[in-house]
Amino acid sequence: DVVPTCERYAVRRLPFARLADGDVAFFERLMPGRVVTGEEEVKPFNVDWLKSVRGCSQLVLKPQTTAEVSQVLRYCHERNLAVNPQGGNTGLVGGSVPVFDEIILSTALMNQIISFDKVSGILVCQAGCVLEKLNEYLEEQGFIMPLDLGAKGSCHIGGNVATNAGGLRLLRYGSLRGTVLGLEVVLADGSALDCLTSLRKDNTGYDLKQLFIGSEGTLGVITAVSILCPQKPKAVNVAFLGCQSFAKVLETFTTCRAMLGEILSAYEFMDEKCMELVERHLKLSGPVADSPFYVLIETSGSDSTHDEEKLNNFLEQAMASGLVSDGTVATDDKKIKASHLRERITEALTHEGYVYKYDISLPVGKLYDLVTDVRARLGQSAKNVVGYGHLGDGNLHLNITAESYSHSLLDAIEPFVYEWTARCSGSISAEHGLGFKKKQFIQYSKPRKAVVLMQQFKAMLDPKGILNPYKTLPSAP
Repeated sequence: DVVPTCERYAVRRLPFARLADGDVAFFERLMPGRVVTGEEEVKPFNVDWLKSVRGCSQLVLKPQTTAEVSQVLRYCHERNLAVNPQGGNTGLVGGSVPVFDEIILSTALMNQIISFDKVSGILVCQAGCVLEKLNEYLEEQGFIMPLDLGAKGSCHIGGNVATNAGGLRLLRYGSLRGTVLGLEVVLADGSALDCLTSLRKDNTGYDLKQLFIGSEGTLGVITAVSILCPQKPKAVNVAFLGCQSFAKVLETFTTCRAMLGEILSAYEFMDEKCMELVERHLKLSGPVADSPFYVLIETSGSDSTHDEEKLNNFLEQAMASGLVSDGTVATDDKKIKASHLRERITEALTHEGYVYKYDISLPVGKLYDLVTDVRARLGQSAKNVVGYGHLGDGNLHLNITAESYSHSLLDAIEPFVYEWTARCSGSISAEHGLGFKKKQFIQYSKPRKAVVLMQQFKAMLDPKGILNPYKTLPSAP
């Protein structure tokens, strides 16, 4: 069983009210049949996907409408009850589960598609829609979602937006800060902010939606999203390559960008240790073997013959110039699915015991040096130190595994990893956010003045601090 977060990290509970029978009765009147109170029933909502943090909430609420979210927050604001907004609970930094007894506000039943415009490609939907379900709906209309994640089968679009999730398509379609056109958000006092515009261009005043994208539920609860969706590519090709050094991975990327240009949609890399774990734990084998590094390239375009020809020309040149030691191109769906091994690395790592996860942005040339340095620093005290990630976006996923959680191992990793990242002017969180686990390290990526300004925004929008407390920002002085 996971040790409660408040005990493991010695956090002090803030002076919020405690849940009373009258509170539960109010919520049951508001949404009969959608209030969860039993200890066993509440348990899955209290533990994160990694099983690394655990809260002690006694109540889960499942609203279906923005009006219900408004009423819940208005009541909690008046009563000074803390609230933990929760989507699919697939976050990796402890942001989606309570630290103490915060009421869990689940968006699981807010899963309606409101509208889709086939001319503009703009989708409007409730925050609890599952990413994969949205993608399936769009594919029938000839479109796709602009983001794709390993957790797509359970993560919610509202949670994706709240954490500014990155994922596998960012190289091609950009981040949610560009594709999200509008949001509907309920503020801490229960008032609804309707900025659910479906316009590509709107230059009137401050862009308020940007405040909520990536705010991890600390400034408001996202209830609906308007998002620009690209057309489904008619041709998707995947190349899986083996490289003998990280320098060759980088050189291959430069060549790849020059030769594939507008059809390049993903450039992912993984080290041999990642591949070994995927093969051992998930019984999946890669199309290429015996390389220190592997690269997965995805292209998407409108002409399969043209794209395949470009990809084959690139592969020929990469092999002839010695950049790539082995490689294969997949064009049919079956092969493409087989080569999506990159998405399964996170899952394979969970079979190794406890995982210390770091999601970092670095100058591309230095990306793998951190893995090498951490490996040398930890030696035998860690089971595995692996590196993989979105090389096209300069995003490294550094993962360290051990039989079980160890405080001394954590002390050897942190703040070493953050100091190393700061020296390279990198970011300590490229796409996972800060949540609970990283909030006290924000100063490695942001100047003090910026943190103070963020705390002022929080104090203005949530004066009682009831929304997702203990997360994202260090406690205000």
